[in-house]
Amino acid sequence: MTTESASLLDRLKTYSLYPLPQHALTRAVYWLTRQESRLTPTVIAKFANAFDVDMNDAVNPDLSSYRTFNEFFTRALKPEARPIAAGLDEIASPADGRISAIGDITDARVFQAKGRDYSLLSLLGGDGEATERLGNGRFATIYLSPRDYHRLHMPVGGRLIKQTHVPGRLFSVGPHTVRALPDLFARNERVIAQFETEYGLMALVLVGAMNVAAIETVWHGLVTPPQRANISHESYADEKALQLQRGDEMGRFNMGSTIIVLLENPALWRQDMQSGDAVRMGQFIGQVS
Repeated sequence: MTTESASLLDRLKTYSLYPLPQHALTRAVYWLTRQESRLTPTVIAKFANAFDVDMNDAVNPDLSSYRTFNEFFTRALKPEARPIAAGLDEIASPADGRISAIGDITDARVFQAKGRDYSLLSLLGGDGEATERLGNGRFATIYLSPRDYHRLHMPVGGRLIKQTHVPGRLFSVGPHTVRALPDLFARNERVIAQFETEYGLMALVLVGAMNVAAIETVWHGLVTPPQRANISHESYADEKALQLQRGDEMGRFNMGSTIIVLLENPALWRQDMQSGDAVRMGQFIGQVS
């Protein structure tokens, strides 16, 4: 787990976001990133250069061929670019990114940063049944930066049973905000996908953030926007349940954000893995028992 604590600069950077019209700005980004323009290739090239985006793994490495910024941002990778953990009972990283925090869920509290944890019940939008099952399980929080691959994949195989959309704020989920803002992931807008697996319940929490203009799942399509006033649930009965295998795509962010993996099973995370470590989608990160 991370040992960093919030500095004065972290707090100043974080609290300056409070008065911003977060949803209005983010919806503007949603519109802009889907426009076709003669300026699009230039914008993409400058972005790729500024963030050192590696296009060698992309199915289409030609920056000038993308019609919109979002098409570039959610680019597909060559299958061989991300080998999927294949050992018995292994857990695969769901995304490219960096580990923000990883460890045990204790008494339905999840570690965020030094001196801060937050309520699992709040994170799950008040879902008491899921909270009871996951309340003493394991978690891993992975932050995706702008340079990362932004499609999300299954850590283990499972059957989809429920999707929940929880409206909320759109604070940045960068490291400085994680250190400074209490209950960050339980405040921000998020999409929660629950799966029954052979190891128990798994929930994948896709956390929205400033300029994360849309969150999609493969079975639903675009979940947000539009902004909803209330928590919404969609259950999947056996006759229409979707079965996904380890490594299958399950969703995507349309700009960088954070995914939280919650496991009912007392998984054993890799001992050599800690906060701040870079991970790649499909990489072996732990094992379920």
